[in-house]
Amino acid sequence: MARHRPAEPAGPADDGLVVRCRLDALLDARGMTLQELAARTGITRANLSVLKNDRARAIRFSTLVALCDALACDVGDLLVVERDGAA
Repeated sequence: MARHRPAEPAGPADDGLVVRCRLDALLDARGMTLQELAARTGITRANLSVLKNDRARAIRFSTLVALCDALACDVGDLLVVERDGAA
């Protein structure tokens, strides 16, 4: 029997707001490479790349803590909520 993935419920995301990851800007500001961040956090370059390129659909709290610790920032510095289409 095939398993069906439930549809995502309608909710706040339907109002045109999206969460954006500012990892690229934080790395640039600190002169840090993705490879260096991967070494400091233990997070794979592939997973960091997904975040950096704003393709992530979810993020674990432990990942947020590791990134904020390594980048000396707060969650609000890393993740921001914007109107869809704003860059």
